[in-house]
Amino acid sequence: MHSYMFAILPLLAWVVSGCLKFAVNALKYGAKAREHIGNGGFPSTHTSVVSSITMGIGFTVGWDSPLFGLGVALLMITVIDATGVRRAVGTHAQWINVLSRRHPDDEASLLREKQGHTKFEIVGGLGVGTVLGWIASWFISF
Repeated sequence: MHSYMFAILPLLAWVVSGCLKFAVNALKYGAKAREHIGNGGFPSTHTSVVSSITMGIGFTVGWDSPLFGLGVALLMITVIDATGVRRAVGTHAQWINVLSRRHPDDEASLLREKQGHTKFEIVGGLGVGTVLGWIASWFISF
């Protein structure tokens, strides 16, 4: 099984992070938790996925390996995107929705405003990814 662990790890991180995100939304929003499924929220699933494989590489192949360096670069791009670009998209969606509500005759659907992540949500994703990468390293080393 260990030979497939690097391929399974990002998928596992996606599932674990998604389940955690739904649990947090269920506690926060109750019956309306399903409305909050998608981008944004705690923990950052994108960060969990990329950090899981990056940390898995670090724990097993080595912190000084070129693969770990590549993983860190990809993780940095993911975090910058989540906190910058996608957060800006969410802010733009809020303003577009304000303008759309001023014209109730138009049948334009409202845009999803929750797109990016706060630093806390990113740290949550890093935590999930790091823990999963560490656990996976135990399986890979057997």
